[in-house]
Amino acid sequence: MNDGNALDAELAALVSALPTHEREGQIFWRLRIEVLRAHLRHVIANARLRTSLVVGLSLFFWFGLFMLFYKGFDFVIRYVESPGSRYHADTMLFVFPLFFLSLQVMLIFSSGIILYGGLYPSRETAFLMTLPVRDERLVYYRFQEALLFSSWGFFLLASPMLLAYGLVANAPWYYFAYLLPLMAAFAYIPCSLGAVCCLVLIYRLPALRRIIVGAIALAIIVVAYKSIWKTLEFSQAEFLGNSWFKDTLKRFRFARGEWLPSTWLSNALIEAVRRSHNNPRDLPWFEAGKYLVVLVSNALALHLCIVWLGKRLFRPSYWELHARRTKRPKLTLAWVDRIAAAMLFMFPRQTKLLILKDLRLFRRDPVQWSQFLIFFGLLLLYFANVDRFREHKSDINVATWVNIVSFLNLAVVGLILSTFTTRFIYPLISLEGRRFWILSLLPVERDTILWGKFLFAACGSWLPCAALVGVSDVMLDVSPMVVAVHQLICLLLCIGLAGMAVGFGAMMPNFREQSPSKIAAGFGGTLNLVLSALYIMAVVLLTALPCHFFLLAGKDEMPPRLLQPSYLRLWLLLGLAASIVLAALVTILPLRGGLRSFRRLEV
Repeated sequence: MNDGNALDAELAALVSALPTHEREGQIFWRLRIEVLRAHLRHVIANARLRTSLVVGLSLFFWFGLFMLFYKGFDFVIRYVESPGSRYHADTMLFVFPLFFLSLQVMLIFSSGIILYGGLYPSRETAFLMTLPVRDERLVYYRFQEALLFSSWGFFLLASPMLLAYGLVANAPWYYFAYLLPLMAAFAYIPCSLGAVCCLVLIYRLPALRRIIVGAIALAIIVVAYKSIWKTLEFSQAEFLGNSWFKDTLKRFRFARGEWLPSTWLSNALIEAVRRSHNNPRDLPWFEAGKYLVVLVSNALALHLCIVWLGKRLFRPSYWELHARRTKRPKLTLAWVDRIAAAMLFMFPRQTKLLILKDLRLFRRDPVQWSQFLIFFGLLLLYFANVDRFREHKSDINVATWVNIVSFLNLAVVGLILSTFTTRFIYPLISLEGRRFWILSLLPVERDTILWGKFLFAACGSWLPCAALVGVSDVMLDVSPMVVAVHQLICLLLCIGLAGMAVGFGAMMPNFREQSPSKIAAGFGGTLNLVLSALYIMAVVLLTALPCHFFLLAGKDEMPPRLLQPSYLRLWLLLGLAASIVLAALVTILPLRGGLRSFRRLEV
């Protein structure tokens, strides 16, 4: 009995010796500041070029968006009425809620995913759990990182839009004073909701979390497809007419719900841009402040909810997740692998097995194939309905318009493919680093490993891209010559982008990092993305311009001589030849450098 009392007294003394909540928060803030200082010193000493490139591209992107939004709002205000009118408010109440609602959904998912990666599989979290740290403080420490990484894109997109709107509308000074607190309070709410969903989901359903997340993602995709399909349902007479706009406003009425934080933010911005017109009872700054109070109060309430859930749910969910019994894997060949193996019969056995290994890793990672399905599914939905717009063009311009749209669709497919090759193909060599000794023991040459990854990227990307471009051409009813040109350009894009991603990934590997997103966000990934975009624009323009001039020349709208159809066929052939040469250079040079670096690699 005395031993029990002594133990209780000792535990009470240890608890009383713990730092207070305020002191614990100060310690974690000091830890974050020291980590930030160390990271800045490392960047300044070893990554000046990479940092300069990232900052420069971000500023270029920000100013580009600012000019785009500035011209758009200038058009709206010039032709729709001045700020403060009923029509202007109706237009902005359609644009703002829909824009912020889409960002709100993205913030919920991104914050939940980032918080899960920072809390449960993280080694740093496992180390911090061995220290006398309160669970709620640890959860909030990780939530701050999730808030930062998930909301920086929101600020990058929303800040040029709102600043341009205020300048075009000649907003008063308090509009610009409200911008930062409104955006910060709004971003905190969906990020908090994502954190709450993450904690509750892992605590209640640790064994079925993948099934639940997959079902929710599938439901969201179905709802999004259905909504977009209904939006594209309009008759030819109503296109861009008064009834079409009214029907569109009705279709997106759900985005203006009064219970949505996106609506609170939109109403605050519209109120803040108004002027009082010498009416003592009309106080726009006060009305905008009400919405700011609503946003801040809900953000603080959700903050308390995160702290309460972190204190009661985090540790049980953590141990339940890590202590559950793992399932014994089935040693059977899936039907996808059998089909892929049959399609790869022309490759050597070693190369085929390496391609199948990368294919298994791809289909077993929901993050990769879910993003692939979402982006390419939305593109397929758009391409399947792109013919709804061609009837609204006159017969004189329909051929040239269809040609422009078809090449724009090809460029969009290439740009989306470049993001996937940078995000998923470029980190493949870096992710093999800690397990590279296994491949080194196999009777496989290193060149074969690299060629296997190149063929996996090129072949795996060509099939869906060629199908998407084919659907676009069929719906637009382009000529067979343009269809053949598009398929050739699509093949060149897939080969070139795969060669750059694999080659740069082998030349600039990062074996210390285990996160593919962080590897892709480094200097090599950023350089690969920029060069991929330049390559796509060059290849598409080399063939798009001759096709466009060829169609115009047939209508006697172009001058004679060098722009006659006979000469333009020669320009098209020369453009195709230049595209093939450029694709060969873009593929061979990075792969040669990657093979050279990969042979000398020591892990």
